[in-house]
Amino acid sequence: MDFGRATGLIRDGLSKRHLVTVFGECSVDYVGRATSTLPFGKRLAMLKGDGSVSIHQNRLVRPTNYMVNTRLSIEEAGECAVLVAKKLSPREQLTITFRKILDVKSYPMEITDDLRLSGSERDLNDLLMEDLSMIEPGLKPVNQQEHFSKGIADIIAEDSAGNFVVIELKRRQADYASVTQLQRYMQQVEKLKGKKTRGILLAPGIRSNARKLLYELGLEFAKLDFELKPSSAQKAEIKGLERKQTTLLEHFGAAGK
Repeated sequence: MDFGRATGLIRDGLSKRHLVTVFGECSVDYVGRATSTLPFGKRLAMLKGDGSVSIHQNRLVRPTNYMVNTRLSIEEAGECAVLVAKKLSPREQLTITFRKILDVKSYPMEITDDLRLSGSERDLNDLLMEDLSMIEPGLKPVNQQEHFSKGIADIIAEDSAGNFVVIELKRRQADYASVTQLQRYMQQVEKLKGKKTRGILLAPGIRSNARKLLYELGLEFAKLDFELKPSSAQKAEIKGLERKQTTLLEHFGAAGK
């Protein structure tokens, strides 16, 4: 497909806030909280009406790269077509350089939030609020789903020493963004309450780069194990929780991966 036709289709889809897929040979460069580069190869770029973009290869479910809440644009540049996704806060940029575009599709779809989950994070929050001592003896609930200017903290608690504790819960493996999210909520609570505040991240697992950052920020991690009851209600049931402080050995072990 020639670049003129391809870029025209992409621009039209973006202007209409369609779901646009672009398949071709591309390289991908990210600059932001870190930097990363993917050499040229066949990949699928998925551009959504809400400004999110993700890059997929023929392996795994998760995208290789992704960004959300971006401004998307595409231009021809010599013998390439360059798709750019930008964010101003925090400042990030994903640049996808196509040297060949094999296919473009644009799908008109409503942007909805109609998924209904049972055994959701809210169900798990409710279960934990009934007895926070399973996380730490003496931990008492203060508030649930507390709203801040940039998000909602899952649980605010108080420990036996009178410190506030922000607890962030993830149903899936915690990533780098989960740690920065917890730190942000913890800082806001500490500022509002004027009291020392801790942060605990609960999840079935945690990625190595997230564990490294968690250690550097002085935050805590506990492995949460849960299952969905085999019933029509599909309520969540907590099976167990492994309280685990990050150690120097784990930190340097993760850093070497």
